[in-house]
Amino acid sequence: MFKIIKKQKINGLLLLDKSIGITSNKILQYVKIIFNAQKAGYIGTLDPLASGLLPICFGEYTKFSQYLMNQNKTYLVTALLGEKTNTADKYGFIIKKKNVNLTIKNIFETLNSFKGISKQKPPMYSAIKYKGIPLYKYARRGINIPNLKERIIKIYQIKLINFYQNKIKLQINCSKGTYIRSIIDDLGDQLNCGAHIIKLRRIAISHISIFHKNVITLEQLKILMINYQNHKLNVFLIKKLLLPIDYIIYHIPKLYLSNILIKKIINGEKIKLTSIIDKTQFCIFEKKKFNFIGICQINNKGYIVKCKLMNSVKKFY
Repeated sequence: MFKIIKKQKINGLLLLDKSIGITSNKILQYVKIIFNAQKAGYIGTLDPLASGLLPICFGEYTKFSQYLMNQNKTYLVTALLGEKTNTADKYGFIIKKKNVNLTIKNIFETLNSFKGISKQKPPMYSAIKYKGIPLYKYARRGINIPNLKERIIKIYQIKLINFYQNKIKLQINCSKGTYIRSIIDDLGDQLNCGAHIIKLRRIAISHISIFHKNVITLEQLKILMINYQNHKLNVFLIKKLLLPIDYIIYHIPKLYLSNILIKKIINGEKIKLTSIIDKTQFCIFEKKKFNFIGICQINNKGYIVKCKLMNSVKKFY
């Protein structure tokens, strides 16, 4: 008979350095197996073409992942000028070729035009769903979906790193939901020569950088799994690699409340926080032990109207 191994209830944040050629979901499934985790989810999909920072939340942290997902992202992208492809990356078919005759001044002026708020239509080769089906599946069948809803995006910084032999390297800091392949495709059009991505790497999500000491690759995780016995591996991974909730909710104001108030919040009682003036949401912490309880929404009269709580806290109050 096969022995059924019970999956673990783990809470934490793993910073993974995704390699190219694999989907974000495939990475997630590998990580769940390595950790024997009951529940996990990644923050911010990276295409197989892309590498870089892919945070993975475990357990109850998944319900708070949106607070990090909604933050700015930073990418390093290398594009080839002079060729436009149907996918805006090197895996597509070339649909336009043109000689590149540009100056640094041309490039700087064009890059500056991308800064700020604008509207962006999702590319057909993306995971955005239309009628429940990802757009890239329509694109592979040669079906174009017209009148896709445009998104409001913001480019905070688009910096030229290098320009050599028709290759241009940029660092882009942008809002959630920005498609870098669309930026590069539009850049090629504005430079009147065409362009497509040949390399893409996410180096930061908000304050979390790919250079954080806890960042690890899937290959390194697999080596750890081989070198440690299962029970030792789990202890090592959880203690040494997983980060606390603070990395996800760092930017949200914090309130430290007494056990009595926390118990009332958990029980759904109507609570008014008189000290609240101009904020609409707070992280609630326990005053004595500084334990994270959850995030509360507060109306303009100071009453708590909605809470997203850690399930594990209920048994302690």
